[in-house]
Amino acid sequence: MARLVLKFGGTSVATVERIRNVARHVEREVKAGHQVAVVVSAMSGTTNQLVTWVKEASEFYDPREYDAVVASGEQVTSGLLAIVLHSIGIKARSWQGWQIPLNTDDSHGAASIADFNGERLIAGMESGEVAVIAGFQGVASNERIATLGRGGSDTSAVAIAAAVKADRCDIYTDVDGVYTTDPRVVTKAQRIERIAYEEMLEMASLGAKVLQVRSVEMAMVHRVPVYVRSSFDAPDASNWNGTLVCDEEEIMESQVVTGIAFSKDEAKITLVQVADKPGVAAKVFGPLADASINVDMIVQNVSSDGKTTDMTFTVPAAEFARAMDVLTKAKGEIGYGELRGDKDVVKVSCIGVGMRTHAGVAVKMFRALAERGINIQAITTSEIKISILIEAAYTELAVRALHTLYDLDKA
Repeated sequence: MARLVLKFGGTSVATVERIRNVARHVEREVKAGHQVAVVVSAMSGTTNQLVTWVKEASEFYDPREYDAVVASGEQVTSGLLAIVLHSIGIKARSWQGWQIPLNTDDSHGAASIADFNGERLIAGMESGEVAVIAGFQGVASNERIATLGRGGSDTSAVAIAAAVKADRCDIYTDVDGVYTTDPRVVTKAQRIERIAYEEMLEMASLGAKVLQVRSVEMAMVHRVPVYVRSSFDAPDASNWNGTLVCDEEEIMESQVVTGIAFSKDEAKITLVQVADKPGVAAKVFGPLADASINVDMIVQNVSSDGKTTDMTFTVPAAEFARAMDVLTKAKGEIGYGELRGDKDVVKVSCIGVGMRTHAGVAVKMFRALAERGINIQAITTSEIKISILIEAAYTELAVRALHTLYDLDKA
């Protein structure tokens, strides 16, 4: 017997009929003798509608009331699933975030989990009751409902799995696992059987949309095994496909590169003729940090006279206009000659724990792109990642070339 936390996303619970399908998945685990908790998202499209209503009500809304409204979608789903489970003879009850309680900080709309005591859930699970939990929500220190941001139900599920000491957290979605890259771009993309926490964290943060970044971080910290699988597979199927996110030591043989991720949500900013002297970088990035704008890739080219430099970096595309405005206002303090911006760029990344022990990965990458006439505008690296910035028009060509280069096409 195992203790499992199952999480079902919005597409998996989009209709009452799909909720019945979810109930069959839960029934399978209960009949196998497992203790089960289920975390659910709002029905597909519901959160978007709720957010629209909030913005129609007032442009300057109270974030606390925003959370009260948008958290209602998960409440509906958890109640409906509990009702369906009762109808097929399974003991169940719905839980809201504040009832557990799942405690968060006071950052309404994007709250972080502060702590969570799983004793009440464990007691219910040990008595044979299925806990059906509204994901995405908790309770802030002001005793108001707080939501965890988009995709927050993944984080809820992993947090609950850690708190109840679950053997595994199963994330059910509309795909049957994590792939070496986006199958819509590379038809030969392969499903990954096992992937290390560190690799999944990089892939999630660099464009792969299967898991929310914070959920992977939490799984890695608490060493919660996470299994990504499809809710659209038949609940009574004998063979299951999926991807296990686990410790690197649990993977028998790792490839040098595990996957290729790409993000189109990037924008490039260049400051031309910046004074090349101590403290200038702080003057550039300080105002951006004060405006809560994240800076990623940074490249600095020192001029031949040693007096000025060009500084290039990337920001999220959604923050591009705001970043340009911040830098324009800070021109007098920074002292640059010209400000340039470009949203027609994409970040492509090669990820793999095998890079730690293999030399020449970057050289192969750069050579392959050069042979295809693809110019690299910026580069960042870590132990298990190489990211490059290129012109957006070359995205598919670059991803396909790198996927083949690192033998990821092979089944």
